[in-house]
Amino acid sequence: MFTGLVEEVGRVVRLEQLGDAVRVAVRAPVVTADARPGDSIAVDGVCLTVVEAAEGEFTADVMQETLNRSRLGTYAPGSRVNLERALAAGERMGGHIVQGHVDGVGEVASRTASEHWEVVRISLPAQLSRYVVEKGSITVNGTSLTVSAVGEGYFEVSLIPTTLAETTAGELGVGDPVNLEVDIVAKYVEKIVGVYH
Repeated sequence: MFTGLVEEVGRVVRLEQLGDAVRVAVRAPVVTADARPGDSIAVDGVCLTVVEAAEGEFTADVMQETLNRSRLGTYAPGSRVNLERALAAGERMGGHIVQGHVDGVGEVASRTASEHWEVVRISLPAQLSRYVVEKGSITVNGTSLTVSAVGEGYFEVSLIPTTLAETTAGELGVGDPVNLEVDIVAKYVEKIVGVYH
């Protein structure tokens, strides 16, 4: 489990094609400081298992299912990625419950800057719209964000300078794909309520 609080922005250094999978190597001195094979690290919100970790880098295998359901298939050497280690017991829960299971891919539709923040509009796949509510939580490329507005086929988030500077959010351009994970609580509520209807 993760919180959506990005610990480090890493950089993809190698991609090795393995037929129906890819082995990705990421340069990330902070999250690899205590990483061991088998640990979980969220890469742009996708939970990946560490295969090897040494000298400030880790490798992970990405299967075809993950490539199909996320933006990980668009990576190239040099791509910058948001990283977070799995939550340890007893730590503060500063964001929201994030599983690292991407529900779909959206696309940056617009960016509107103001003096102290920036509003980013992101397209929302139709099958996810029922889980996204104003003032609710959503994970965008592994970053826990509060939804500031919802409309037909889109949602908006308002990004503070810290988020823009310490994640890859400040680098996103119109048309860029983003990994989306909706709030797991909404899915459970839907399932429970559905039992009684």
